[in-house]
Amino acid sequence: MSEKKRRRGDAGPSALGKKSRPASRAEELRKQLKPDADILASVLKMCAASKAAPSSSKTLTLCDLNLSSACREVSDRDSSSVLLSIERAALDAAFSILSGSGFSFDVPSRSSSNQLYVPELDRIVLREKTSSRPFASLSTVRKATITARVLSLIHAVLRRNIHVTKRDLFYTDVKLFQDQTHSDAVLDDVSCMLGCTRSSLHVVASEKGVVVGRLVFYDDGDRIDCTKMGIGGKAIPPNIDRVGNIESDALFILLVEKDAAFMRLAEDRFYNRFPCIIVTAKGQPDVATRLFLKRMKTELKLPVLALVDSDPYGLKILSVYMCGSKNMSYDSSNLTTPDIKWLGVRPSDLEKYQIPEQCRLPMTDQDVKAGKDLLEEDFVKRNEGWVEELEAMVKTRQKAEIQALSSFGFQYLTEVYLPLKIQQQDWL
Repeated sequence: MSEKKRRRGDAGPSALGKKSRPASRAEELRKQLKPDADILASVLKMCAASKAAPSSSKTLTLCDLNLSSACREVSDRDSSSVLLSIERAALDAAFSILSGSGFSFDVPSRSSSNQLYVPELDRIVLREKTSSRPFASLSTVRKATITARVLSLIHAVLRRNIHVTKRDLFYTDVKLFQDQTHSDAVLDDVSCMLGCTRSSLHVVASEKGVVVGRLVFYDDGDRIDCTKMGIGGKAIPPNIDRVGNIESDALFILLVEKDAAFMRLAEDRFYNRFPCIIVTAKGQPDVATRLFLKRMKTELKLPVLALVDSDPYGLKILSVYMCGSKNMSYDSSNLTTPDIKWLGVRPSDLEKYQIPEQCRLPMTDQDVKAGKDLLEEDFVKRNEGWVEELEAMVKTRQKAEIQALSSFGFQYLTEVYLPLKIQQQDWL
């Protein structure tokens, strides 16, 4: 060793007099991590509690509750019964026309005023209220025509025993529908009218959600091992009916809001370090992803932990998974997974993990309004932890994306943040 190098290592008076550089908050948090075996032990306890919970209590349904107003729910129905319902509707319309009365459809109202949050079920349901959609009225003639056309198309699809996408449905009559949002909305109306789930109509959305990790299932007879799907994961089938024989040795399901965080977790093989299944719908959840999550939760009995952005829209997305969307409240019993745990990113994490100011984003007036609106929702009010976090977010007017954690290193999310979150479990 040269004299110059030895001097650098000497702790002489001048060296002792200098203050050592303080460790960053990120380094401090890294040092707080326990061995993986200790973290896994706490996860095992959480997993065991989740598996034991369903056997201790009966799952409540709307029929078990004495609600002040009647509510409407749909169920899965076979093709023959749905076909029969459509044919009855067509005959009713024909008889009405022949009698000189014209025809109309009685359509369940899916407006916000007709929604009801049921605390006992922890989800949104649809009240039993309908509105008339007559063909002879100028204000409803177009919607009545679209309704008749959608019923006709669904009848043809069911008779052929095939599945089509919502986009396929739209392109059968572009001039009538004009915009896919119009045909999509009427499709939900028809599903609600007939009392069946949208999948019972054999109309599905295009593939959107993906899954990776410790999961094996069969997709239309093909064995799918999700540990071998690479960083892109396996697309969740739009027709969940073709999924079977779900198996897993995971300890939890990690629900991720965005594709970028999903890819980071998949590339780092986070599911091998902490046995889990990782799912994302790449933003606002589609029906197939919600159905798939509900099915995994039901069959595997695993806890579900959610990783979303620290902003009102991240929580809105999480609330759709948990309580359902108002647009599809008629099918909330099939689409919701109520007991999801909000792991992060929480507004309190911005200070706790000292996210740099340049990585935080100012909330717009629209963001603040969305946060305040969430605070008025019944499902938020019953959760003190959510209220505290949302109030802090609105007060500071700051938000942050999951990717803000990359300011400490591209793998900080998988190497420090998530393991420490799972270790501390202060979000439970």
